Amino acid sequence: MERIPAAPRAPNEIDFWRGFALITIFVNHVPGLVFERLTFRNLSLSDSAELFVFLAGVALRKLADGPVAPLSAPALAFRLEGRAFAVYVAQTLITEVAIAMLAAASIVYDAPFMLDWHNASAVFNQPVEAHIGLVLLTHQLGYFNILPLYVVLMFAAPVIALLHRAGGAALLLPLSLALYAYALVFGVNLPTWPVEGSWFFNPLSWQLIFCLGFCLSGPHGFGALDPARRRALRLAAAPVLVAGAFAALVHYSPNPRFVPEPKLLFMFDKTFLSPARILHALALYAAFAGLYGLAAASPAWKFLSAPAAYFSMLGRNSLNVFCAASILSLAGQIARFVYGGHVATDALIIILGAAIMGLVAWASEWRARLPAPSAARSRSP
Repeated sequence: MERIPAAPRAPNEIDFWRGFALITIFVNHVPGLVFERLTFRNLSLSDSAELFVFLAGVALRKLADGPVAPLSAPALAFRLEGRAFAVYVAQTLITEVAIAMLAAASIVYDAPFMLDWHNASAVFNQPVEAHIGLVLLTHQLGYFNILPLYVVLMFAAPVIALLHRAGGAALLLPLSLALYAYALVFGVNLPTWPVEGSWFFNPLSWQLIFCLGFCLSGPHGFGALDPARRRALRLAAAPVLVAGAFAALVHYSPNPRFVPEPKLLFMFDKTFLSPARILHALALYAAFAGLYGLAAASPAWKFLSAPAAYFSMLGRNSLNVFCAASILSLAGQIARFVYGGHVATDALIIILGAAIMGLVAWASEWRARLPAPSAARSRSP
């Protein structure tokens, strides 16, 4: 029987915000870009990294309650670990491409200092140890260090899904909170090697917002609240958002010398995902959850539907688009080094980057819609 290619799912709120996160990550990963000032992290204690990981938890919940719900525990683990391995392969590939780009740029532009960009120097000074570290994820390039976190979270996904089966949030959240508290109170993180240090995104801490996304996306999650409760949640979130915007605008951050122990509980630390960042991220999600549906029902939708479809297309193909965005952001950094940081250069970087990301998403869906090879052969004369 001929396989009928599945049509891509219709634009929706989750894919829209995931696409939004991908675009803002791309912009924020080109330091100094004029348009970087327009991203929401300039008015927030949290940024697109929290949004991306939260939505990854949401996506896992939809998968756990949907396609993999009937599977046995071993089959579920096999299915989810396959996704984790795909992310691992993607991380390895884009890291090697980034290393090649830095090496080529250093030769073409006679700029050997570019070999030191983004923690890449160990690859050229200690190639044996560094390549072992790249395979083990213990050596990570700057701006290429969020997928290693995602790899760890996806390898842990079967445990999360099975805990959810066993007891739901009542079992999963206390364990997640306990691990988070352990990391913050004792400052525990995964080590890096061969360069001494620790992971920029600490999986022991960041698993909490992943699990929150998983737990809050169920039938009683933000998106399922009735209008009255949603309004109440937005009112509660408002002072948190105002305080976060003020702190971001004045560049306020608690001085580690003057906060009590354990200090990570009171800092705005991104590596350990301090409580202030999680609280502000949750306030953002509470404030904006459901607005996609309101916009879709408004007269303005005829103007908003095209950009919403574009963002949703990016979100549907998040892994491929994220890999492209990572490479494009490094290309943008090199372009700004060569041509300078002018408004015209920055605008061209944004336009080309967004267009290529869209092309990657479109090509991913076009490829998925191709007939199966066996079906194509059966129609040949």
